[in-house]
Amino acid sequence: MSDSPLPHAPGSATALHEPILDWYAENARTLPWREPDAGAWAVMVSEFMLQQTPVARVLPAYERWMQRWPKPADLAAEAPGEAVRAWDRLGYPRRALRLHAAAKAIVEEHGGVVPDDHAALLALPGVGTYTAAAIASFAYGQRHAVVDTNVRRVFARAITGLAQPTISPTAADLRLAVSALPTDESTAARWAVATMELGALICTARTPRCADCPIRPQCAWVLAGSPPYDGPPRKAQTYEGTDRQVRGRLLAVLRAAHGPVQKSDLDACWPEQAQRERALDGLVADGLVDPIADGQYRLPA
Repeated sequence: MSDSPLPHAPGSATALHEPILDWYAENARTLPWREPDAGAWAVMVSEFMLQQTPVARVLPAYERWMQRWPKPADLAAEAPGEAVRAWDRLGYPRRALRLHAAAKAIVEEHGGVVPDDHAALLALPGVGTYTAAAIASFAYGQRHAVVDTNVRRVFARAITGLAQPTISPTAADLRLAVSALPTDESTAARWAVATMELGALICTARTPRCADCPIRPQCAWVLAGSPPYDGPPRKAQTYEGTDRQVRGRLLAVLRAAHGPVQKSDLDACWPEQAQRERALDGLVADGLVDPIADGQYRLPA
């Protein structure tokens, strides 16, 4: 997709506001980070965990995390390795290190309170454009375009008439999302989470439930006859046999241990030596594993 103005983008999204917001009011999932008293830290933890990870997998880890570390200061007081341990099998464990680093920055620079300023959020370790907008919107009710894969898919279909969004986000995606924002701040914040929920529950990637969609009569893709996706092929993600799987096996051994682990214990978790050594070197380089004396390894201290 080019960065040229998208068809139908200006103005047409206003017709989607009321049906999507009404649908969300009736169908929103009850999630702990959406509770009125959840607070910004709860939202922040959930956003870190939900990156590339479905809600069903996040919920148990999130609940354990918030019980152990209900405030940024609680997490900041622990070693970063404890964050990696508690991350368990959520995947992409560098997120745990970044969340720990963000908690320390919140304590040192913001008095232990997650900042409500968008620029201050962006300055935190591990917080990018999407996460800063999500925290500011969901925790503080501010008007920001919150653009994840679900939102991009809803807008691609409903406004531009495409079966799928581009594989990677573009500047045009952000401009489209900004143009679709309601002008009222609190309404815009509800719109951000409502469009995300619609993409997660109804306007799904593989089998969209168009018959249940509140904006079916206005959807440009449906009105065009639901044309199939004709862009570049989308590669299916694999896990079995990859370095990611090996890294997960190595981390599982370290998480289960109450102290340093012998190299022989790590060697036993994967048979292919070259791949195992490559994965271990990667974990060390990423700061997820510390090599220590006598050929032992541990989670970062």
